[in-house]
Amino acid sequence: MPSFLVVGATSWGLTLSHLLAHGGADVTILARTSGEADTVDRDRGLARLPGFELPADVRVRPIDAAPAGADGIVMAVPAQAFRATAGHPALSREAPVLTAAKGIEHGSLLRMSEVLAACGWPAERISALSGPNLAREIVAGLPAASTVASANETEAEMWQHTLSTSRFRVYRSTDLVGLELAGALKNVVAIAAGVAAGLGLGANALASLTTRGLAEITRLAIAEGASASTLLGLAGVGDLMATCYSPLSRNHRFGERLAAGDTAEEAMAAAGGVVEGAATAPVALALAARHGLDLPIAEQVNAVIAGERSVTEALEALLSRDLRAEG
Repeated sequence: MPSFLVVGATSWGLTLSHLLAHGGADVTILARTSGEADTVDRDRGLARLPGFELPADVRVRPIDAAPAGADGIVMAVPAQAFRATAGHPALSREAPVLTAAKGIEHGSLLRMSEVLAACGWPAERISALSGPNLAREIVAGLPAASTVASANETEAEMWQHTLSTSRFRVYRSTDLVGLELAGALKNVVAIAAGVAAGLGLGANALASLTTRGLAEITRLAIAEGASASTLLGLAGVGDLMATCYSPLSRNHRFGERLAAGDTAEEAMAAAGGVVEGAATAPVALALAARHGLDLPIAEQVNAVIAGERSVTEALEALLSRDLRAEG
C-alpha cells in the first residue's frame, strides 16, 4: 500500500486526503502544531468541511512527527505560508512532491513549484495540481476534473493515477508555468466577480468581467512562458468559471462582502478562510510590471482591498477606460 503525507489541514488538504484514501493509499495529514493536529483528529475535519468526515484510517499528526518513507508528499498550505512549511526538515527531499496551493509568493514573485525547488526538491520530483475543484463538491461525491503538471511526465502520470477516482478525473500536462499562474491569477478575477454579483450587475456583466479577466491572465501567463492552450483548459478557463460563479469560492464570497460595504478585514473574516486572491493581487501587478503589461481588473481589485478606492469607484474606472480592439 503506497503511503502519502498531506501537509496542511486546510479544507483542500482534507479533500485531497479523502481522495488519496479513497484510492487505497495510507494517508497521514501533517498539521502545523500538535494542538491543531489534536483538534482536526478529534472533529475529523467537520469544522473545516461541514458534513464531511475523514476516513477512519487517515491519521493526523503534527509536522514535527512526520513519518519517514512516504511515497509522495502533497503540499496544501496557503501560498504565503508555503516556504516556511516546505522548508521543514521533517519533509524528505527525495520523495515526489505535489503542490496544491494556488498563489504567488510575495517579494520573490515565485510560483509554488519554484519555492519547492528553492527548498531543496529536484525539479524532476516537483508537480502541481490545479483545476475547477471546489472542496465541498468533491467530498460530497460530485463529479470533478483537474490537471497535474510536471516537467517529468512520469511523475505527473504517478499523481494522475494516484488521485483519480470514479468521480475525480485527473489529466496531465507539462506546462507548470501556465497551470500555476492560471490557478493563482483567477482568484483575483473571482474577487471582482464576487463584487459584481454582490452589486447585482447581472449575468452579462459577470460574463464580460470573467472573459476580460481571462484575457489578463492569458497575457501575463504567456509573457511568463506558459502555453496558451493551458489557459483554455481545466486549469485555466475551467478553474476561472468555477471560482467566479460559485458562492462556495472564498474569493467570490470575499468580493460579495466588499460589495456589501465590508472592509477588507471584515470581508476576509466573513469569507471563512484564507482568500488567496487578496494576497495575489499586488503580486500579479508586480509580475505584470516586469513585462510592461496592463492588468486593469487586478489593478482595481488591489485598489479596493488596499482601501484606495470604493467598489463603485473601481467599477467606474473599469467602465471609463478607452475603447479599444478586443485582445
